[in-house]
Amino acid sequence: MKNMKFFGAVVLAGLGLAMVLSGCKSAPELATADAQKAVQAKYDAAPAAGVDITVNDLGMQQGANGKLWARTKVYPNRYWADFTLTPDGKKAIKLAGGGDTIQWRPNSLDDKAYVLVITTATATHPKVKELQPAQDAGATKTVEFTEAVNLDGVNDVLQQIAHNPGNKLSQKKTATFVQDGAAWKLDSIQ
Repeated sequence: MKNMKFFGAVVLAGLGLAMVLSGCKSAPELATADAQKAVQAKYDAAPAAGVDITVNDLGMQQGANGKLWARTKVYPNRYWADFTLTPDGKKAIKLAGGGDTIQWRPNSLDDKAYVLVITTATATHPKVKELQPAQDAGATKTVEFTEAVNLDGVNDVLQQIAHNPGNKLSQKKTATFVQDGAAWKLDSIQ
C-alpha cells in the first residue's frame, strides 16, 4: 500500500513537471503602472469636458472678489441678486441656462444650503491616481483607483471655489481587466 501511495505521488509530480515543461503558463501579472496607463488612456480618448463646480455663498463672494462676476441687481427682499459675468468670467465659465447672468435665489438671508452649479469653460480629462495592486477576480483582474477632477488650466478663482464644501473632486472607481492573449486589456470602469 505504501508503494502505491509513493508511486501515485511520483506520477502526479511527473505530470506537473510535464505540464510546466510543455508550456502551460499562468496568466501574466498586471503591473500597477500598466493598469494606470490603460485607464488614463481610456479617459484621454473620451471627449474632454468642463468641470461642474458647486457654488455656495462663499463661492459667490470669491467669484465677485476674483472679478469673474459682478452684482448688477439686488431685489427688494435684499437676498436675491443678479450677477453678470465679467469678460474674464465669460472666458472661464459656462452657465447651465446659457447667457451671462447668474440668478442668485436663496430662500432667505440665512439660507446656507442654497447652491448653484457652474461649468468651467476649460475642458479636461479626469486624472487616475492612487491605484491599488491588481486583485484576481476569477478570470479577470480588478484594480481600485481614485478618479480625480483635473483642474489644470482652470481659472485660479474657480479652482479655489472648487475646493469649497459641497464639491466632490474625487471618487473611488474599479477597473476590470480581461486577459487578451499574453496581456491584460481594460474591459470596464465602474
